[in-house]
Amino acid sequence: MNTAPTWVVILAGGVGSRFWPLSTPERPKQFLPLISDQPMLRDALDRLAPVADATRTLVLTNAELADGVRAIAPELPADHVLAEPRPAGTAAALAWAAARIAKQAGPDAIMVSVHADWAIGDVPKFRDALKLAAAEAVRTHGLITVGIVPTHADTGLGYIEVGDATEGAARRVARFAEKPNQERAEALVAAGALWNSGIFAWPVGVFLDELRAHCPTVAAPLAAAGDDAAAFFGAVKEPIAVDVGVLERSARVYVLAGQFGWNDVGTWAALRGVRAGDAAGNIAHGRVHAYDATANVVYATGADVVLYGVSGLVVVEHNGVVLVTTEEKARNLKPLLEQLPPSLRERR
Repeated sequence: MNTAPTWVVILAGGVGSRFWPLSTPERPKQFLPLISDQPMLRDALDRLAPVADATRTLVLTNAELADGVRAIAPELPADHVLAEPRPAGTAAALAWAAARIAKQAGPDAIMVSVHADWAIGDVPKFRDALKLAAAEAVRTHGLITVGIVPTHADTGLGYIEVGDATEGAARRVARFAEKPNQERAEALVAAGALWNSGIFAWPVGVFLDELRAHCPTVAAPLAAAGDDAAAFFGAVKEPIAVDVGVLERSARVYVLAGQFGWNDVGTWAALRGVRAGDAAGNIAHGRVHAYDATANVVYATGADVVLYGVSGLVVVEHNGVVLVTTEEKARNLKPLLEQLPPSLRERR
């Protein structure tokens, strides 16, 4: 019988630019009400509460965002918001959380890691997948990742190639594939590969052992820093993702297939997959009036937005700024923001 406590770790760092003009460095994607009427981080906390209560939930975020996280998550003990003094990659962030859990609950405690800024279509199935991942982490004494059964060949996501079966539900990971081109993505999907979601579960002691074996650039500063977050994050010279630093190098990695309506909501256009549209396929938030208009995505926070005779646009109105673009261009707003005057780009 599995008696190891399960902890949930929510990654809520990063600022990003893909949801400009609504997002700002002080109000990033995870603080925005993109899916419901509350911040995405609040949505994540609510859906995860049955998996681990507030006493076993940690949120990792940038130091500048820590107060905002605490305001969104007042139920968490103040020291369960772990503030990173500087970005050092997910390997360092998850190592810091694992060390914290190991110190408090022991090396057999199970850590389930997710991101704060996802949309989940079937929440009960999502919770069941996390609980199964935790159980398989105990059974295999390994590192479990939950891969998403693809709905299409997506070039914006990494993939997990599935290997040999085990005695339980998890299979071994054959290899991880970086974001592919279209032809390669189609071949991966046809071969049964899964999207790399970034959902992980592992006994913290096992993860820290694998970190020491495969990622000394993070493990050595962690051992030397003790409880000093500034010393640890400051000593990690090059940011490294946990996939690259640990999972791609370890022989103890397993995968479960998940189907629960996962969407990483990467762009404004992605709202089409997570919000209900009208009869003409328009996705609208706020005071939006669409006439002879089809398949548009509109997000308005103050002014009325009127569409007439247009199709396939992304329109965002916020704080006196109106962005009008296409779904394709909305996938990468960075070139636009680099050309805008700072007074407009950084308007709060």
